[in-house]
Amino acid sequence: MAQTTLSIRMDETLKKQFDAICNDFGMNVSTAINIFAKTIVRERRIPFEIIASDDPFYSTINQQRLRESIAELESGQGLIVKTMAELEAMENA
Repeated sequence: MAQTTLSIRMDETLKKQFDAICNDFGMNVSTAINIFAKTIVRERRIPFEIIASDDPFYSTINQQRLRESIAELESGQGLIVKTMAELEAMENA
């Protein structure tokens, strides 16, 4: 099977950590990337869940507040209309 080279950019600290964990597993980075690629091709999906749990935007509380705000807007509540002069006055206050 013909071989090719894959070049990627990665944060230097992350690369060092990745190298270290791969070594702990008894493999090199190239082997780890090949395992990842083969799993994606075989399963036709990313082999783990991708979530944004650290992002407060996706928190349960924020998502609930967003749903409530959308419901208010859809029902005609919560809509505030200001003229440009009013907005400029607020900015200059």
